[in-house]
Amino acid sequence: MTALVNLRNIYKIYGEGESEIHALDGMSLEVHEHEFVAIVGASGSGKSTCMNIIGCLDTPTSGEYFLNGTDVSTMNEKELAHIRNREIGFIFQQYNLIPKLTVLENVELPLIYRGISASERKKKAREALKRVGLSNRENKFPNQLSGGQQQRVSIARALAGNPPVILADEPTGALDSKTGKEVLEFLKELNRDGTTIILITHDNSIAEQTKRIVRISDGKIISDEVKEAQA
Repeated sequence: MTALVNLRNIYKIYGEGESEIHALDGMSLEVHEHEFVAIVGASGSGKSTCMNIIGCLDTPTSGEYFLNGTDVSTMNEKELAHIRNREIGFIFQQYNLIPKLTVLENVELPLIYRGISASERKKKAREALKRVGLSNRENKFPNQLSGGQQQRVSIARALAGNPPVILADEPTGALDSKTGKEVLEFLKELNRDGTTIILITHDNSIAEQTKRIVRISDGKIISDEVKEAQA
């Protein structure tokens, strides 16, 4: 079975000579369809660099990266932006919503860059908002919502384009524990419905909520534990 995410011997090196830093040091990782994977590491472990590579926000110094069967490891920024918009849905710790846009407009935004017609993108955005239980908030602005609601808007935005992979960067980091638990339960529900999710976190208690835990340290994978059989 072809992996959705396939990192092959990835290095990301900053600096030169004695100041050279291996943020990723020969990392290889496969994530398949329907998985819910946590990538866990302390500050400086390489997890943010790993996220940037997986999310096509950066390119490796060496190695190969195939995303949904396409080699993206040598793409330029324009090509990466094109791939990001179609292949990955992002959920960020700080939501990254635009204050002057309504909830519906925020969810529509990535679809505009795809060139989708206004009527079609409104339809897709409304479907995504319905999926996260926020149909009655589409005309509100972000500052009129709770933190948990804002994060659900960001999840709807990630889902609207129906990408193969959802990449969640510390998605509960800005939320209180109760709201964070609700967001995690929602991510688990999405995964049960078939969505592939890669979650980046430093928090072991968050990682334990997923089906597979990949731990990294000093730019290397030190353990890869499947907690239950994947569907």
